[in-house]
Amino acid sequence: ATLAVRDGDHYVVEGRKRFITTGREAAFALVFCQTDRAKGHRGISAFVVEKGTPGFTVARTEDKLGIRASDTAELVFDDCRVPAANRIGEEGQGFRIALSAIDGGRVGIAAQALGIAAGAYERSVAYARERKAFGVPIGEHQMIQWMLADMAVSIDGARLLTWRAAALKEAGRPYGTAAAMAKLFAAETAMKVTTDAIQVHGGYGFIKEYGVERAFRDAKITQLYEGTSQIQKLVIARDVLRGGGHDGS
Repeated sequence: ATLAVRDGDHYVVEGRKRFITTGREAAFALVFCQTDRAKGHRGISAFVVEKGTPGFTVARTEDKLGIRASDTAELVFDDCRVPAANRIGEEGQGFRIALSAIDGGRVGIAAQALGIAAGAYERSVAYARERKAFGVPIGEHQMIQWMLADMAVSIDGARLLTWRAAALKEAGRPYGTAAAMAKLFAAETAMKVTTDAIQVHGGYGFIKEYGVERAFRDAKITQLYEGTSQIQKLVIARDVLRGGGHDGS
């Protein structure tokens, strides 16, 4: 755990944070720390820590499977003195602050997954029109057509779920379950579509030149961050069992 101990007008922060997106490039870090360990999640507080603050360093950058254009880093806080004025809200409000952001993050990841899937689909359609086997474009073969049809249906479904969650958020209405549904379906769609995109391309799909292998690698993270696909299913199931209308009420 990362701890923050009050010392006059400052907090002394100690600990490490793993898997921080753009951790090496960011000018500021939003850090959640335990300010009262006895209170569990009610003892978490949020702080803004500026890059260059003594005791705040980037230890390593992860070598990742995908999304390699965005760095993922480990942040280290060693006797890092953070002004009390940099605390967001009151002590103990950090967990609530984190939860308030996570639903919006899930809509964003749904959109990311949708974009990855759509890009792989477009490459597959173009390849199916151009690549010939046995004298005809491979798009004229039923198995290829079935894969393209499945891609098209899933992508449209993911798009509509993502739009619904975004519209509810924009309207200021409850959208937590809608966000979980969008994130779950879009992430699963991204993995399925990119896998099938490699199949459509055959051996060429395994080669970096054609781009679909990168989409396949980038898609995997959408099933993991902002809550795994399994976590999204728990969120959805709990709403179903409560008799929820999948938000918007």
